Amino acid sequence: MNSNKELLRQLKIDRSQKEPHGGGSAGMRSALVVVAVLVLVLAAAGGAWVFLAHRPVEVRTATAVSSSAGTEAGAVLQATGYVTARRQATVSAQITGTLVEVLIEEGDRVKKGQVLARLEDNALRASLESARANAAAAHANVAQTQAQLDQSLRDADRQEALVGRGLVSRQLAEQSRTQAHTLRAQLNTVRRQADAAEAQVAVGQVNLDYTVIRAPFDGVITDKAAQVGEIVSPLSAGGGFTRTGVGTIVDMDSLEIDVDVNEAYIGRVQPDMPAEAVLDAYPDWRIPAHVIAIVPAADRGKATVKVRVALENKDARIVPDMGVRVSFLERRAPAQSSAPIGVLVPTAAIVSRDGHEVVYTVADGKAVRRQVTAAKQGAGDLRLVADGVAAGDTVIVSPPDALADGAAVRVATQTP
Repeated sequence: MNSNKELLRQLKIDRSQKEPHGGGSAGMRSALVVVAVLVLVLAAAGGAWVFLAHRPVEVRTATAVSSSAGTEAGAVLQATGYVTARRQATVSAQITGTLVEVLIEEGDRVKKGQVLARLEDNALRASLESARANAAAAHANVAQTQAQLDQSLRDADRQEALVGRGLVSRQLAEQSRTQAHTLRAQLNTVRRQADAAEAQVAVGQVNLDYTVIRAPFDGVITDKAAQVGEIVSPLSAGGGFTRTGVGTIVDMDSLEIDVDVNEAYIGRVQPDMPAEAVLDAYPDWRIPAHVIAIVPAADRGKATVKVRVALENKDARIVPDMGVRVSFLERRAPAQSSAPIGVLVPTAAIVSRDGHEVVYTVADGKAVRRQVTAAKQGAGDLRLVADGVAAGDTVIVSPPDALADGAAVRVATQTP
């Protein structure tokens, strides 16, 4: 207890003693306090400026639309159907044989004439070599007969000369001439035999070529139907152990749509009529299309008529047998001889900066300043922009005056 009291007594300030130069020290401490406060204020202000400068600016946005939008009227008729390929083939061999090589897989793109598979060809190759040997022998026989004929003609000429001198009888000369004629006939025969042997070589080569299965046109393999070791045949086999095809190839450039239209509404569809297709797999993707033809036959059971529709845009996402909904459109007559070129943006999105009309678009969370050429007047709340902005771009509506190019932005609301 006494020790605690002693400690408290030592902590008391003795006001009777005066510090030397006390006034100067107090002033210095006050100045240091003021400087510290100023430093803290400046640091806080700098931190606030950095925070505010990098904080995303909240903006309202809208989507630029093509000026040609709205040139089509609403759908006069809708129908469902499927994507089909006008050019599709199941590739098979022209002879029966065993597969020794299959060079395709589903999804492969092939070119016309590309090798897809090969059959076992040992027997056919041997047959071809035999035919070539027979052809060579036939040509050798032709050469031998030709030599005999030449000699016989020379002998006949000599016999004729001796007859004129009376050294041999006329009968011997005639026999020599007859022998020459006989050899000439034999030469024609062996020549025909040589031609037949060459034809057998050609047949053997064709049969050997049949063992190589090639693509009939450019396309994509959609089905691989056979494997190495299986027998393929162009004829259908009832046993189920023989394949009738190696694979299926589809020409993707020949894709179109077949839809069934109720016969009560077929009068609304006309050839070359504009249409719009929406795939079930991509409901937000609208594909321009048009009517190719109306098939002049009705389905009695379904009371429908088939309509062929062409896709104006080809895309790898479109594959055969996809479900699709087609809207048949009635084209409006254009109000002017030529439609304006450009996109439509809200009037409030176009502002003046440094004496130029600009539009701020949003890309990767940042504002991008673009100089544009806009029409003097707009239709309602929209103005036509000829260049600088593309259809589908996100533009900032009523951009703040302090908005800088490249500044971070956050979309608060988006106007349709």
